[in-house]
Amino acid sequence: MSNTRIPLLIDTDPGVDDALAILMAFDDPRHDIVGLTIAAGNVGLKHTFANALKLCEVVGRSDIPVFAGCPEPLLHPAPDAADVHGADGFGDIGYTKATHTAEAEHAAQAIIRLSHEHAGCLLLVALGPLTNVALALKLDPTLPSRIARLVVMGGAVNGRGNITPFAEFNTHFDPEAAHIVFEAFEAFDLSDWEATLAHGLLHADVDAWCGADSERARFYDAISRQTRAWSGERRGNRWHSADSLAMAFALAPDPAETATHRLSVSLDGPGRGVTLVDWQDLGSRPANARILLRYPQKAFEALVAKALAAG
Repeated sequence: MSNTRIPLLIDTDPGVDDALAILMAFDDPRHDIVGLTIAAGNVGLKHTFANALKLCEVVGRSDIPVFAGCPEPLLHPAPDAADVHGADGFGDIGYTKATHTAEAEHAAQAIIRLSHEHAGCLLLVALGPLTNVALALKLDPTLPSRIARLVVMGGAVNGRGNITPFAEFNTHFDPEAAHIVFEAFEAFDLSDWEATLAHGLLHADVDAWCGADSERARFYDAISRQTRAWSGERRGNRWHSADSLAMAFALAPDPAETATHRLSVSLDGPGRGVTLVDWQDLGSRPANARILLRYPQKAFEALVAKALAAG
């Protein structure tokens, strides 16, 4: 690895939009993916880690280590998103399984080890429920001191949810894990569901990018077709890819407009999994979350198109 490249660890639950985000990371020459740590979320763990292995194979990077992690939330069962992503998370296209296998090391232990190997320069991007990261923190509370930057896709900062009326899927799937992570890190970046809604991709553009003459575009077109159709029926002419926006913010943060405030997670009652933001800084606790408000749409779209070898 060149000394100028930023080591990147992705904690993820692939998932169609996770797949696009990972393709963006593979395509970025400024970053070097040092591992994929896998959690349950969009679908069960047996599917999410199989999907991660397959994605590495599709882009010719079977050398990237993939670590299976937590098969369920820390405390309470939670519904998955198979109705959106397909029962296997990749559109139920019946793809041929990858020929390589996951590492024996647990994802939480891999997060800790890689934080030591790349201490002070590791970019950790969490695209799914935060179960693996929370478990790593319980095993080693000093973890944040070695992470250069944590970027989280999660939450709905004004209470406009996508899994309940008020909560976003990732934080609702395992709010205890989100609470542990948000309390442990003095500073982290957040790309939430409401930012996602403000940065939709025209279905016509996504169709065109998926029509590129590349193996990755053909594969992504196939696995995302069901999800894009689901979205088109319910959300109009724009498709919302939460994880790819978070990855754009992770890979190229400079164009982003942000606001930094205190963020916490509700654990009880109908507000379970809701992210609470002290927008007016009225509380006594210091700000911990740099929240993405706006990302240049053309720059975002260019990263997506390029990742699919369409630009």
